[in-house]
Amino acid sequence: MLYEKPSSKTMEEIELALRDSAGRHKFGVLHVHDLRKTMQSKGVDYGRQCSVFEVCNPHQARRALEANPAVSTMLPCRISVYEKEGGLVVSTVLPAALMALFGSPELEPVGIEVEAVLKAMIDAAA
Repeated sequence: MLYEKPSSKTMEEIELALRDSAGRHKFGVLHVHDLRKTMQSKGVDYGRQCSVFEVCNPHQARRALEANPAVSTMLPCRISVYEKEGGLVVSTVLPAALMALFGSPELEPVGIEVEAVLKAMIDAAA
Protein backbone atom coordinates (compact mmCIF):
# COMPACT_ATOMS: atom_id res chain seq x y z
CA MET A 1 0.00 0.00 0.00
CA LEU A 2 3.06 2.27 0.36
CA TYR A 3 5.54 3.10 -2.35
CA GLU A 4 8.92 4.09 -0.90
CA LYS A 5 12.23 5.06 -2.48
CA PRO A 6 15.36 5.83 -0.46
CA SER A 7 17.38 8.82 -1.60
CA SER A 8 20.90 10.11 -1.09
CA LYS A 9 19.79 13.62 -2.11
CA THR A 10 19.15 16.52 0.24
CA MET A 11 15.62 17.70 1.00
CA GLU A 12 16.20 20.74 -1.23
CA GLU A 13 17.41 18.58 -4.14
CA ILE A 14 14.41 16.27 -3.78
CA GLU A 15 12.02 19.23 -3.70
CA LEU A 16 13.50 20.71 -6.90
CA ALA A 17 13.39 17.33 -8.66
CA LEU A 18 9.84 16.66 -7.45
CA ARG A 19 8.57 20.04 -8.65
CA ASP A 20 10.22 19.47 -12.04
CA SER A 21 8.85 15.94 -12.38
CA ALA A 22 5.37 17.03 -11.28
CA GLY A 23 5.30 19.71 -13.98
CA ARG A 24 6.41 17.28 -16.66
CA HIS A 25 3.53 14.97 -15.65
CA LYS A 26 0.95 17.80 -15.63
CA PHE A 27 0.73 17.78 -11.84
CA GLY A 28 1.19 20.80 -9.66
CA VAL A 29 2.69 21.07 -6.19
CA LEU A 30 -0.06 22.87 -4.30
CA HIS A 31 1.62 23.15 -0.93
CA VAL A 32 4.56 21.82 1.06
CA HIS A 33 4.13 21.14 4.77
CA ASP A 34 7.41 21.15 6.72
CA LEU A 35 6.17 19.08 9.66
CA ARG A 36 9.30 19.59 11.78
CA LYS A 37 8.98 23.38 11.45
CA THR A 38 5.22 23.32 12.05
CA MET A 39 5.57 21.19 15.16
CA GLN A 40 8.36 23.40 16.51
CA SER A 41 6.11 26.46 16.05
CA LYS A 42 3.60 24.69 18.33
CA GLY A 43 6.22 23.98 20.99
CA VAL A 44 6.76 20.34 20.02
CA ASP A 45 10.32 19.25 19.35
CA TYR A 46 10.66 16.83 16.45
CA GLY A 47 14.22 16.30 15.27
CA ARG A 48 13.79 14.56 11.91
CA GLN A 49 13.24 16.14 8.52
CA CYS A 50 9.71 15.49 7.29
CA SER A 51 7.94 17.34 4.48
CA VAL A 52 4.62 16.54 2.85
CA PHE A 53 4.04 17.68 -0.72
CA GLU A 54 0.43 18.06 -1.80
CA VAL A 55 0.24 17.34 -5.53
CA CYS A 56 -2.67 17.34 -7.93
CA ASN A 57 -3.67 16.93 -11.54
CA PRO A 58 -7.00 18.79 -11.79
CA HIS A 59 -8.24 16.69 -14.71
CA GLN A 60 -7.72 13.44 -12.80
CA ALA A 61 -9.19 14.98 -9.65
CA ARG A 62 -12.33 15.97 -11.56
CA ARG A 63 -12.70 12.45 -12.98
CA ALA A 64 -12.46 10.96 -9.51
CA LEU A 65 -14.81 13.50 -7.92
CA GLU A 66 -17.41 13.02 -10.64
CA ALA A 67 -17.32 9.27 -10.03
CA ASN A 68 -17.64 9.66 -6.26
CA PRO A 69 -17.49 12.99 -4.41
CA ALA A 70 -16.38 11.20 -1.23
CA VAL A 71 -12.96 10.88 -2.92
CA SER A 72 -12.47 14.48 -1.80
CA THR A 73 -11.48 13.02 1.59
CA MET A 74 -8.21 11.83 0.08
CA LEU A 75 -7.40 14.75 -2.23
CA PRO A 76 -4.94 16.13 -3.04
CA CYS A 77 -2.42 13.32 -3.36
CA ARG A 78 0.50 13.46 -0.97
CA ILE A 79 4.14 12.62 -1.40
CA SER A 80 6.17 12.56 1.78
CA VAL A 81 9.89 12.99 2.21
CA TYR A 82 11.12 11.92 5.62
CA GLU A 83 14.29 11.05 7.44
CA LYS A 84 14.69 7.37 8.23
CA GLU A 85 17.84 5.68 9.50
CA GLY A 86 20.06 8.60 8.56
CA GLY A 87 18.78 9.04 5.01
CA LEU A 88 15.73 10.44 3.27
CA VAL A 89 12.86 8.39 1.90
CA VAL A 90 10.34 9.58 -0.70
CA SER A 91 6.98 7.87 -0.23
CA THR A 92 3.27 7.86 -1.04
CA VAL A 93 0.19 5.81 -0.30
CA LEU A 94 -0.79 4.05 -3.52
CA PRO A 95 -3.89 5.69 -5.06
CA ALA A 96 -5.27 2.47 -6.59
CA ALA A 97 -5.48 0.91 -3.12
CA LEU A 98 -7.18 4.02 -1.74
CA MET A 99 -9.65 4.24 -4.61
CA ALA A 100 -10.66 0.62 -4.03
CA LEU A 101 -11.95 1.61 -0.58
CA PHE A 102 -14.76 3.62 -2.17
CA GLY A 103 -16.35 0.67 -4.00
CA SER A 104 -16.87 2.63 -7.25
CA PRO A 105 -15.60 0.62 -10.25
CA GLU A 106 -15.18 3.79 -12.35
CA LEU A 107 -12.49 4.96 -9.91
CA GLU A 108 -10.19 2.02 -10.73
CA PRO A 109 -8.69 3.45 -13.95
CA VAL A 110 -8.13 6.84 -12.31
CA GLY A 111 -6.32 5.21 -9.40
CA ILE A 112 -4.14 3.13 -11.70
CA GLU A 113 -3.22 6.11 -13.91
CA VAL A 114 -2.45 8.44 -11.00
CA GLU A 115 -0.47 5.73 -9.23
CA ALA A 116 1.77 5.22 -12.27
CA VAL A 117 2.47 8.95 -12.44
CA LEU A 118 3.18 9.28 -8.70
CA LYS A 119 5.63 6.39 -8.88
CA ALA A 120 7.39 8.02 -11.86
CA MET A 121 7.53 11.34 -10.00
CA ILE A 122 9.02 9.66 -6.93
CA ASP A 123 11.53 7.70 -9.01
CA ALA A 124 12.66 10.92 -10.69
CA ALA A 125 12.85 12.86 -7.42
CA ALA A 126 14.64 10.24 -5.35
